[in-house]
Amino acid sequence: GGVLKRAGHTEAAVDLARLAGMDPAGVLCEIVNDDGTMARVKDLVGFCKEHNLLMITIAQLIKYRRQNEKLIRRIAEARIPTPWGDFTSYVYESVLDGQQHVAMVKGAVQGERDVLVRVHSECLTGDVFHSLRCDCGIQLHAAMAAIEEDGLGVLVYLRGHEGRGIGLGHKIRAYGLQEQGRDTVDANVELGLPVDSREYGIGAQILNDLGITTMKLMTNNPAKYGGLEGFGLEITERVSLESVPNPENVNYLRTKRERMGHLLEGLD
Repeated sequence: GGVLKRAGHTEAAVDLARLAGMDPAGVLCEIVNDDGTMARVKDLVGFCKEHNLLMITIAQLIKYRRQNEKLIRRIAEARIPTPWGDFTSYVYESVLDGQQHVAMVKGAVQGERDVLVRVHSECLTGDVFHSLRCDCGIQLHAAMAAIEEDGLGVLVYLRGHEGRGIGLGHKIRAYGLQEQGRDTVDANVELGLPVDSREYGIGAQILNDLGITTMKLMTNNPAKYGGLEGFGLEITERVSLESVPNPENVNYLRTKRERMGHLLEGLD
């Protein structure tokens, strides 16, 4: 999947090698400015001009691959009546791993600007069993209600994101460590797992397939910006999805705010 699955430098290096007909391997080198800070695009443009080097951005590589490749296929659709109203459900299958994802669509979104969008990560415990440990189920319901009220919108439900990408079993093991006093970040680290390994490339391709280019994104997580904007989608507004904390999840929410950069208020 490369940059179409995750908009990262490692994936870009391998993709470039493969597109050049070479072995899928590359060497990464980070350029720093004289003051030790990491060079940004503007700095790198000047560096390349000075040393007569060619330059390509990850966004350009994604654009090229999107024009030539597709990692999803739409396999089914039907009307789904819900407590919030009628939605059209589109099922997409990843050509990489066969994972099936769902887009719940309200109204004729194709070609519309500033469509209300939620890209929701699968959470069995929160979405299905209404666990009080997280705010996932609450956010899911709030997003569906907001889309119904707006009359136009999309909720993309991404499978394979359980526990921020570590899987159900590992998530429950992490819960066990949290019972012993670790927070959600330290529990993952102690298990030798990434804090957050979710990738949003598949979600971006689903939104592209639905004809969405600009959106109002319902999220408290700034990481989703880069995960979607890197695929040519424009986020014109962030819509908060905050919930009322409870004794079971207030520390979890504080950790997301303080250690993961989530934009949350009302936790003190």
